[in-house]
Amino acid sequence: MAPFVLTLPVRFADVDHAGIVYYPRFFHFFHLAFEELFRQRLGARAYVDLLDRERVGFPAVRAEADYKHPLRFGDTMEIEVSVARLGGRSITFRYRVFRAAEAATAERAAVARVEAAVGSVVCAVTDLSRFVAIPAPEKVLALIADLVEPATVADRPA
Repeated sequence: MAPFVLTLPVRFADVDHAGIVYYPRFFHFFHLAFEELFRQRLGARAYVDLLDRERVGFPAVRAEADYKHPLRFGDTMEIEVSVARLGGRSITFRYRVFRAAEAATAERAAVARVEAAVGSVVCAVTDLSRFVAIPAPEKVLALIADLVEPATVADRPA
């Protein structure tokens, strides 16, 4: 199982007065990676079509993060997305954010890849017309099939 990876720069708007990424921004990064997963694998409008046409949504019902190393303006981050748990009516997405490695230059020493944050978001698969939990549609299961971590499929209906 290889995670889906999104690479993004740390922008000026992402950092606080201390010069590091402001902690709630990581949840924004998680969601950017979630949306990009749909866009890259199913097309530019796939996620919005799922929401607007098929009326299937993924509201967060639990979210948490551990912060391990600061990211600064100018860093490049790599956001890995995997599925930690596939439930009958929910999906737990795991996110790992790394500061990307940088090669040495005449002006700067090499910078190693470092884990900056780890988080998870539990999403209830939801019929947005009735706002009730539903089993994930087959196309969503196919979208994430290769991202499911071993031994994490739980209470899936037969």
